Amino acid sequence: MKSSSPKIQRRALSGVFLLNKPLGISSNAALQKVRWLYRALKGGHTGALDPLASGLLPICLGEATKFSHYLLDSVKRYQTTVFLGHSTTTGDVEGDVLREQAVPVLTEDVILQVLAQFTGDIQQVPPMYSALKKEGRPLYELARKGIEIEREARPITIEAIQLLSFTENSITLDITCSKGTYIRVLGEDIAKALGTYGHLTYLHRIQTGHFELIPSYTIEYLESLTEQEREALLLPVYAPIEYFPHVQVPEGRAEYFSRGMESNIEHDAVPEALVFDGEKCLGLAEITDKKRLVPKRVLNL
Repeated sequence: MKSSSPKIQRRALSGVFLLNKPLGISSNAALQKVRWLYRALKGGHTGALDPLASGLLPICLGEATKFSHYLLDSVKRYQTTVFLGHSTTTGDVEGDVLREQAVPVLTEDVILQVLAQFTGDIQQVPPMYSALKKEGRPLYELARKGIEIEREARPITIEAIQLLSFTENSITLDITCSKGTYIRVLGEDIAKALGTYGHLTYLHRIQTGHFELIPSYTIEYLESLTEQEREALLLPVYAPIEYFPHVQVPEGRAEYFSRGMESNIEHDAVPEALVFDGEKCLGLAEITDKKRLVPKRVLNL
């Protein structure tokens, strides 16, 4: 009788790893692989990338998950290539061809004029191939059955679009945008404004909030390291909001803060501040105009 493999002993490890997600796997599969390598009890990612998209996927382990929503809501930056001439059912190379149309002669001036139309605050209709839900069911489930329903346009912000290069039937762009932006839809809309159809053949995220992609931080690289070397790559648990004001807990009040209790503090009012006891981060708090330190997120480290 074969003996079963020994069960991995999970541990209460906390920190942030800036994964360079590869093509071909889901964000959840990448998260679970990183969790397994770190033997972490808890983990979460900060904004899904499609299996056909690669790039920066910050992984929050342990207590860092308490700050992950700040990255979910943050600005993202992508590099993408839109192939022109036909559209697909999914808006990328995974789908079947839907429509074809000749590509007009492209010049840099023409492309830049079109891109300017999509910069700033715009409305975008989410795609059917998305995780948005209708009556509890993801839209992609309906799309796979050939069902299309009406979707309301949603406001998004395109902070910048830079033209990196172009050919007679493709454009490669650098896009900085708000949360909730579907780059596939943006690519299709830009193609239509150029007088043709289009779909994405490449999508790579290079920035999430204040975090930038570190190309070498791959799953394969993590696998090649010792446990101690992996831990050295983790950013502090508060890294997602490290730019918030830092304050020291009043002397003798660290334990009270960790119990969720308020304290008096000599500091100007701020809606959110990271609270430290020396170099140890205790959590996130509000400082009221009455100089009260009010815990909002307490870390169990």
